[in-house]
Amino acid sequence: MGADMPVLSAECETTVPNLFIVGELGGLALIKNAVNQGRDCVDVILQRFTARGTARTMPDVQDIVIVGAGPAGIAASLRAIQHKMKYLTLERDEIGGTVAKYPRQKLVMTSPVEFPMYGKFKKTELSKENLLAFWDKVLHRADFKVRTGQKVEDIKRGEDGIFTVKSQDSEYRSHAV
Repeated sequence: MGADMPVLSAECETTVPNLFIVGELGGLALIKNAVNQGRDCVDVILQRFTARGTARTMPDVQDIVIVGAGPAGIAASLRAIQHKMKYLTLERDEIGGTVAKYPRQKLVMTSPVEFPMYGKFKKTELSKENLLAFWDKVLHRADFKVRTGQKVEDIKRGEDGIFTVKSQDSEYRSHAV
């Protein structure tokens, strides 16, 4: 199983600059940890933009394309909104990712977590339904930009450092993924 795990830096970056893997795909299935990784990943990307003075004014290029609207993707999206970044979230199925497919009333979180744009979520026991309802409430208050039904089929980084993210019917360009 370890051979299937991607090689990641301490910031969850792959060997391709500005391509990050967080949450379940990176081998971290705990919701609290995935939320922390999604939030922290966007902070790293923003710090890099700020340090380089990167002009992010290309009209057809997002700051970040977030692939997946599970716990890590939702946290990354909320952090991008919080920092007023140009972003787009792509989701193949439904918002909530794997959590949405859990059995009814499954206990999904047992410790507090810090959600971007919300703050400390202090409930110590939370069911799948309650977590999905919480996310729905927070995302509806924010300017959550998500496109569902978008299965990402390819991600390529161009010589200019801009990524092209291809789904079955669209292409998106971004400084980071």
